[in-house]
Amino acid sequence: MPSGEARMVSELPDIDDRLVVPETRYEMIDGELVFVSPADHSHGERHARLAILLGLYIGPGFNLAVDMLTRTSLIDDFAPDVSVYPSAPDPETGHRQLPQLAFEIVSTQPLRAAARKAAKLAARGVRRVFAVHVLRSRVLEWSTTHAGWTRLDPADVIDDPAFVAPLPIKALIRNVPPDDAVARALLTKRNPVIERERRRDRIEGKIEGKVEGQIEGAIRSLLAVLATRGIALDHAMCARIRREQDLQRLDRWIVRAVTAATITDVLGDD
Repeated sequence: MPSGEARMVSELPDIDDRLVVPETRYEMIDGELVFVSPADHSHGERHARLAILLGLYIGPGFNLAVDMLTRTSLIDDFAPDVSVYPSAPDPETGHRQLPQLAFEIVSTQPLRAAARKAAKLAARGVRRVFAVHVLRSRVLEWSTTHAGWTRLDPADVIDDPAFVAPLPIKALIRNVPPDDAVARALLTKRNPVIERERRRDRIEGKIEGKVEGQIEGAIRSLLAVLATRGIALDHAMCARIRREQDLQRLDRWIVRAVTAATITDVLGDD
């Protein structure tokens, strides 16, 4: 590495060295103090939804943060809308590690403003930077090769080592219910509540299957007794027996069928 590049890297500040006061509405971009306006409803809703989805999809060993300041250079200190970063401290500094993924919500501000931040995040070492464009219902990923955004196919997924499962891009787009994406993440993570419900369903299914088998066996036994004794059955009576689901009633009919003279005697008043 040329000495100039080595000096530039060595002069990079720690990602938690602040140029702006945390918990205020200011960021530093290109050495300029910028006021960050509160979110409108479109931005705010998508921001919350994105945080929920990513929180479900991140795997063990990763943390999620919203509006977390990250120092990208000597003259930049700003906060991506959502960041995904390793939960373990940096082995060299002992401080927080650099985010691996960063997401920006684009609503009323121009896309070029998000591109400005994306380029700086990528230059600092953030592996992947995404933009969710609210008004145009699209998701884009920053390309360092082309120094610009690449639009992602809504039918595709974001597959990344930080996720427990591929994240469907359509779940990030407006008016697309995220329920399936949420369920997939919870199943992959073996969520304890879902696992408990699945175990209960399996137990109940076995019980139900056992009862169903007993009912089917009782129906076959009843029909066999009736046939052996030569008791005639019309279509209606046969259908009534076959749709019966009360095991105790079927048992009573079998007992009666042993001595009954007609099918009416068997079914009686039941």
